[in-house]
Amino acid sequence: MNALKTALARRLRDRGGTWWWAIVVIVVPVAFIATAAVITLLRYVEPGGNAKDKIEVIKVGLSVGAGTGGVVALVLAGRRQWSTEHDATERRLTELYVKAVDQLGSDKVAVRHGGLYALERVAQDNPDHRQAVVDVLCAYLRTPFQLPGTPRPRNRPGIHRPLAPSRGASRKCAASEERPKSPTVAELDDDARQEREVRLTAQRILATHLKPGIDPKHPAKTFWKNINLDLTSATLIDLDLMGSRINKASFVNTTFTGVAWFDGATFTGDARFDGATFTSDARFNKATFTGDAWFDWATFTGVAGFDWATFTGDAGFNWATFTGNAWFFEATFTGVAGFDGATFTGDVWFDGATFTGVAWFDGATFTGNAGFFEATFTGNARFDGATFTSDARFEKATFTSDTLFGEATFDTAACADKARVRVAPVKPDFKHSSWPLGWTAEMPDAVPSDSVQVWVRLVPVPVILSSLDEAGAV
Repeated sequence: MNALKTALARRLRDRGGTWWWAIVVIVVPVAFIATAAVITLLRYVEPGGNAKDKIEVIKVGLSVGAGTGGVVALVLAGRRQWSTEHDATERRLTELYVKAVDQLGSDKVAVRHGGLYALERVAQDNPDHRQAVVDVLCAYLRTPFQLPGTPRPRNRPGIHRPLAPSRGASRKCAASEERPKSPTVAELDDDARQEREVRLTAQRILATHLKPGIDPKHPAKTFWKNINLDLTSATLIDLDLMGSRINKASFVNTTFTGVAWFDGATFTGDARFDGATFTSDARFNKATFTGDAWFDWATFTGVAGFDWATFTGDAGFNWATFTGNAWFFEATFTGVAGFDGATFTGDVWFDGATFTGVAWFDGATFTGNAGFFEATFTGNARFDGATFTSDARFEKATFTSDTLFGEATFDTAACADKARVRVAPVKPDFKHSSWPLGWTAEMPDAVPSDSVQVWVRLVPVPVILSSLDEAGAV
C-alpha cells in the first residue's frame, strides 16, 4: 500500500504537478470569490420574486468571479514574463562577467584594460553584483607583480612573456636544434611597465567607486556602499583612497609603493594593516576607524601622518617601525592604543592627542624627539621599559589614571613642565626610571587629601661640593 501511494505521488508530481498547481492557485480562489459574490448580491440586492432578476444577479456574481480569474491570470502571466526576462538578464550578465574575467588573463594589454572596464560596467548597472566584481579586482591586484626597474636575473626558468613563442614555434626550434631564448631583462621590464598601467586602472576603478562625494547624505551615483576590500599581500602603486568609505579592509602584508593616500577615509569595519610596508609617505590624516585598526609589525619608511585621526575601536601599532617622522597631532584613541615595542627612528608627535582607553608604550624606542605636549591620558598610561634617546616633551600633558614609567630610560633632557599626573589613590611609579644626567622628577611630599592631581616637573639635581672641592683640591 505504501509503495502504491509513493508511486501515485511520484506520478502526480512528474506528470500532473502543473495541473494541480493551476487548480489550487486559479480555480479555487476564483470559485470562492464567485460564490461569495453571488451570495452577497442575492442577500443585499433583493431581486424579489422575479426569477429573471435573480438570474441577472447570479450573472453579475459570476462576472465578478470571471474578472477575478482574469486578474489572477494576468498576474501569473506577468510573473512568468518577469521570471523569463530576469533569467535572460542573469544569463546575459553571467556571460558578460565570465567574458570580462577571461579578458583579464589575456596576453594583450588593451584586452586586459577592456576586461576591467567591462567589470566596472557590470557592477555599476547591477548593485547586487558589486561586491563580486570588487573581489575579482582585488584578486587581480593580489597576483604577484614585480615593479619595472627592479633587479632581475637574465634567465628566469618557468617565467614567460605574454608574447612568448607558441608550442608550434618551440617544436620548430627544437627540430632545428635551436632552444627558445629566455626573455631579457629589458623585455621583462617592458611587460612590467604595461602591467603597471593595467594595475593603476584597477586601482582607479576602486577609488572612483569607493568615494561617496562631498555630501554623505546624498552620495554620488558612482558610489558603491558597504564594500569590503581584501588586498592581502598585494603590491599597490600610489594608491589614492582619500575620502573613501570602506567597510572591512585587509591590507595585511601589503606593499604600498609610492605615497599611500587615506586622508579623510572612513573604515566602518575592521581595518587590518598588519605587516604592511609603506615605501613612501603614508597619509591617514583625518581618517576615521570605526572598528579596530591594526598596524602591528607595519613598516613606515616615509612620513606617517595620522593627524586628527579617530580610532573608535582598538588601535594597534605594536612592534611597528617608523623610519621617518610620525605625526599623531590631536589624534583620538577611544579604545586601547597599543605601541608596545614600536620603534620611532624619526621624530614623533602626539601633541594634543587624547587617549581615552589604555595607552601602552612598553618597550617602545624613541630615537628622535618625542612630543606629548598637552596630550590627555584618561586611561592607564604605561611607558615601562621605554627608551627616549632624544628630547621627550610632556609639557601640560594630563594623566588622569595610573601612570607607570618603571625602568624607562631618558638619555637627554626630558621636559615635563606643568604635566598633570594623577596621585590618588596611587602615585606614579618613577623609582626605576633613568633620567638624564643631572635631572630628576620632582613630586610634592605633602598632597592635600582632597587632591586628585598635582603638577610634576623635571628639575636639576642640586650639586653638593665636598670639603676637598671647597678647598680647591683637584
